[in-house]
Amino acid sequence: MTEGRLVYLSGDFVPESEARVSIFDTALMFGDMVFEMTRSYNMEPFRLRYHLERLYAGIKILEIDCGLDIDEMEVATMETIEINKDRMPEGVDYQIMHNVSNGPLGLYSSVFPEGIKPTISINVWPLTWHLAGIADYYDTGVHSILTQQQSVPARYIDPKIKNRSRVFYQVANLQAHKIDPKAYALLSDEDGFITEGTGNNFFIVKDGVIYTPEGRNILRGVTRGAVIDLAAELGIPLQETNLEAYDVHGADEAFVSSTSMFILPVTKFNTLPVGDGEIGPTVQRLTDAFSGTVGVDIVAQAKQYKAEAEAMAGG
Repeated sequence: MTEGRLVYLSGDFVPESEARVSIFDTALMFGDMVFEMTRSYNMEPFRLRYHLERLYAGIKILEIDCGLDIDEMEVATMETIEINKDRMPEGVDYQIMHNVSNGPLGLYSSVFPEGIKPTISINVWPLTWHLAGIADYYDTGVHSILTQQQSVPARYIDPKIKNRSRVFYQVANLQAHKIDPKAYALLSDEDGFITEGTGNNFFIVKDGVIYTPEGRNILRGVTRGAVIDLAAELGIPLQETNLEAYDVHGADEAFVSSTSMFILPVTKFNTLPVGDGEIGPTVQRLTDAFSGTVGVDIVAQAKQYKAEAEAMAGG
């Protein structure tokens, strides 16, 4: 394995340890950075174009002139993957991270005699440690806590823009972790309807039907879309609707979806079991079907990565 991964940074490839963003960058000053995280299965990016389309929707809304169109960004992404192939652990799937901002704030232009240009970073990172950290949850399920911290109302900022201004996520996590240090925070809107988790979308199952919050006040996750598509393929009814805590308490199953993990079962909600507290058949069916679709046993992979991470830590 070649030493040292490289990061695409505003047109150049630089060593990962040397990739830097200015302290005057608008991403740091105002949090006006859009980003995406994609993952691979069997070394192939999954739904990369979906992620880039969402990235460019945010770029348009924030009026960032990043200098690359979506096709050029895709080319730069594939170049970043290719240049790092021999720099990654063999056979280990990876995440691809895109971050885009307007670059340094114009007020500080005197610090940049060469001129101000947008910040674009693309990096790849092995999924070993991320999946190792969640591997056990495929067997035990996670505990979701509906927090006092709510989602930012859409009238202030459209939640469909995947941006770095997410301090409310951190507050929600802090609140949830005071109840259970391993809990997954779950947010609601001003009317008390469940919106999303801090980095995942939420679903329940009742009488064989999957229900998930409708897409108006949430980040419409790419994996959420994959779940919706897969449910249709499997003939599992799915409805997008308003959900309250009451509905979760009465559900047979619940689960969350996210890019890195596909789905994880939720077996406890607000300290009480969901259904019988066990992983249900719908979650298992979706997990098995998705594993077949991408050609990776996602549960076995996470457990393998956990064993490898523990071996590396022990060594």
